[in-house]
Amino acid sequence: MKNLITIDVGGTSIKYGLWHEEDQRLSDQGQVATPAKLTDFYQVLQTISAKFTNVAGVGMSIPGAVDQNTGVIGGISALPYIHNFPIQKELEVKLGLPVAMENDANCAALAEVALGAAKDMQNVLFVVIGTGVGGAVVVDRKIVHGHQLYGGEFGMMLGLDNQQLSTVGTAGTAVKVAERYNAQKGTQWTGQQVFELATKGDQLAITEVQKMYANLAHVIYNIQFSTDPEAIIIGGGISANREFINGLNQTLSDLVGQLNGIPLTPQVIAAQMHNDANLVGAAYNFYH
Repeated sequence: MKNLITIDVGGTSIKYGLWHEEDQRLSDQGQVATPAKLTDFYQVLQTISAKFTNVAGVGMSIPGAVDQNTGVIGGISALPYIHNFPIQKELEVKLGLPVAMENDANCAALAEVALGAAKDMQNVLFVVIGTGVGGAVVVDRKIVHGHQLYGGEFGMMLGLDNQQLSTVGTAGTAVKVAERYNAQKGTQWTGQQVFELATKGDQLAITEVQKMYANLAHVIYNIQFSTDPEAIIIGGGISANREFINGLNQTLSDLVGQLNGIPLTPQVIAAQMHNDANLVGAAYNFYH
């Protein structure tokens, strides 16, 4: 079985590697700065492709709403030049190889399905918490894109205060927690530092962190009833924080305890694939 070039396009860097399908591993990894222009973008990908021979094709993780039928990337991202034209066909011509593309959050979810926390599951929801909130819906181990390619865009859902989870006004992420804390205190703490302050008893930090838990818990409780998944997997850098996962699960348990309906507490677990998730997911998407 031929190996595969796998590429993760980000706003600041492009990571790449060689995927060995037979034994499910990456090798020859590297990264370069993401170019500011489309012509330079093509050149960078051609340079990466030239490093490898005898490959099946190129699997790509890329920002935006990727239309699997047309090869067009809709939506918006930090790379405006990749959007709204048949870029997949252009890449296949310029690289001389078959190309498969998928949204970066969807790739991260597929990595969990392939080798991570959901490797023995069929139906899961993936919630990635970074600067904003993204995610993916996986049914029968496949991504559900939705009619307008908005499947899994959980950051657009309304949390407490009737505001979108990814917006500044709602403390739905650690970044927003820090922004709210710093605005009130005149400090410049990071989200991680505000979490540490909360563990030390800082009352404002405790309030803001709990608000984040409450927002996420309400959204997670609601999306549980969309596909009734086996688990809801939390990704993003914060997922490695065991205290965060424990705090979120406790808030969910408290929320369910206040309700008189179905006593169903969503199973929330941390993602296992981290730095290489998008590369692995891009390979899984290519082959499946």
